[in-house]
Amino acid sequence: MSRPLRVLHCPSPVGGYASSLVRWERELGVESWCAVFQPGPYQYPADEVLWLPGQGRWRWELKRWSLLWRAMRQFDVVHLNFGQTLMPTTVGSPKPTSLGGRLAAMYRRWTEMLDPPLLKRAGVKIAVSFQGDDARQGDVLRSISEFDLTGDLEPDYYTPESDDAKRRRIARFAKHADVIYALNPDLLRVLPAGAKFLAYPTVDFAEWTPLPREPRDVPVVLHAPTHRGIKGTRHVLAALEQLRNEGVRFELRLIEGKTHAEAKAMYRDADLVVDQLILGWYGGLALETMALAKPVVCHLRESDLQFVPEGMRAELPLIQADPRSIADVLREWLGPRRHELAERGRQSRAFAQRWHDPRCIAAGVIDDYRRIV
Repeated sequence: MSRPLRVLHCPSPVGGYASSLVRWERELGVESWCAVFQPGPYQYPADEVLWLPGQGRWRWELKRWSLLWRAMRQFDVVHLNFGQTLMPTTVGSPKPTSLGGRLAAMYRRWTEMLDPPLLKRAGVKIAVSFQGDDARQGDVLRSISEFDLTGDLEPDYYTPESDDAKRRRIARFAKHADVIYALNPDLLRVLPAGAKFLAYPTVDFAEWTPLPREPRDVPVVLHAPTHRGIKGTRHVLAALEQLRNEGVRFELRLIEGKTHAEAKAMYRDADLVVDQLILGWYGGLALETMALAKPVVCHLRESDLQFVPEGMRAELPLIQADPRSIADVLREWLGPRRHELAERGRQSRAFAQRWHDPRCIAAGVIDDYRRIV
């Protein structure tokens, strides 16, 4: 191909994944564009936001179809994020209670996943990235979890209906997608054979630099849940309350409802970060705070590590904990092993730089684009 590859990333800004890939793909000579329907709560950047307040639902839908038309005519690859397509989805949609709601539900059913076959017919290649609950299914998660999830997840967080709907969407993606990525290793249990694990490419290490600081008498423990249930927040808070009653000294910073920029400023002040205790892999919070040379506590599911590159698996610096062990782990690292926190933080940044280099990850994705095109 004599001209640069043209890649459209859409439609979800979840976790800053798409905007980061777009940035580094451009650095490497690809004409990439990030279009989202609506900005996410953390205000990650996008080149184009289609749905503006006050325009009305049907005008929004016209913009949806306009984006599909442009995708078919102007791009070589469409990279779909968070397991979504350009068309509406029935997954998670509320049951309609009015005539307008019933018409909207019919529209969603008629048009759901209509775009992948249209894109393929137009000669456009399709990449899909699954990032977590877009593919994760409750029955599978419960079957592999080492502990009872009752009390952590709302009864309707995962349902048999939502599990079945996700399976149907994944099966349809398997027919049309040219390459499928999983940003969490457990997702490879439910994605088609040939799907690839992809490390998060969301941190520019020149922008996430550690600040030197003298050790302090009262360490700061930071926890920033996007969803308290799925992150195991109740176990974190219970463990810290137990340690406080035992006389262990610490300060808790619980970060919720902040923009990404606001949260980043608060991350810098942490001595120890607790990510999640349920899902079995670390998330964007862990990566960003490791880049700042912070030690991170997280649940890593042993049976999922088979899906991770051997070298990455061998070098994981995260401090392992789960709902049963979190109090003991925090007691140890806020007590007798507290002097090791700074060194574990340095190891964490080195690991993140090695395995989450966004330029290297984008280069691998571009190689996939070129292969399928």
